[in-house]
Amino acid sequence: MAVRLRRSELSVPASNPAMVQKAVASAADLVFLDLEDAVAPALKESSRANVVAALNGLDWNRKLRAVRVNAAETRWAHDDVIEVVEGAGAKLDIIILPKVKAPRDVWFFDTLLSQLEAKLGLRHRIGLEALIEETAALARVEEIAGCCPRLEAIILGFGDLSASQGVRSGLTEASEPNRYPGDMWHFARGRMIVAARAAGIDAIDGPFANFRDPGGYRRDAVWAATLGAVGKWAIHPSQIEIANDVFAPTPNEIEVARRMCEAYYAAEKGGAGAAGAGGILIDAATARIYEAVLERAKLTGRA
Repeated sequence: MAVRLRRSELSVPASNPAMVQKAVASAADLVFLDLEDAVAPALKESSRANVVAALNGLDWNRKLRAVRVNAAETRWAHDDVIEVVEGAGAKLDIIILPKVKAPRDVWFFDTLLSQLEAKLGLRHRIGLEALIEETAALARVEEIAGCCPRLEAIILGFGDLSASQGVRSGLTEASEPNRYPGDMWHFARGRMIVAARAAGIDAIDGPFANFRDPGGYRRDAVWAATLGAVGKWAIHPSQIEIANDVFAPTPNEIEVARRMCEAYYAAEKGGAGAAGAGGILIDAATARIYEAVLERAKLTGRA
């Protein structure tokens, strides 16, 4: 599977062509046209034409082109996929799946896409990203993450997960003296990221609702990046630059990675299985970490 940049994934309602045009012109790595939560039921079917028009008619540059369809159990899911892929499948990179609860939800879309790709003679495989936003999904996240070769990433969806888990949001406010200490999503983030890494796919942190709080967005992005996530959703264009910065290697990280890899390669060439550099032991396992840093530096234009 090709490595794709997903530092920032920008959401835009498919029912609003003007907003879609602005989103596609943004600096986000991925823009997804949303047919699900951002679109009222009465507009879901008509909004598919907006998706097809945007995929075919707008200049996406190098941006990943994605669509969030409705959940597998809804009456819209089947036609969402068919109408969009038949209308613009050659221009579509990713379909995002909401409210996945088990591998069967992913397999439904995988099978449907396989049929459409064969029927239409598409020359590329359309990837999938799955939202982990139900407690049933988090409880089976390892199984979901490894269930399908078409699956490229999983995303932690805080809003629906809060409802599914029964989170009492009033007790999380800073003004509440007995509020939950620390990051209440640490467990969910950690489990989701480990599952993604184990399956060899990307882990994406979910949205931060208050787009007027850039410091809060950056804080959550840094927490997710520290744990191993490679990107974060953006619900407003102002969040894109922050995500692109946080999820790209820093100049110091790049320099350290380059120095460590050079030391390891020199040692390997001389017949040694490990090397020391700056007081740090580097072997094949740690070299993988630094090689990944250099690869992301290339993808983000920082090396």
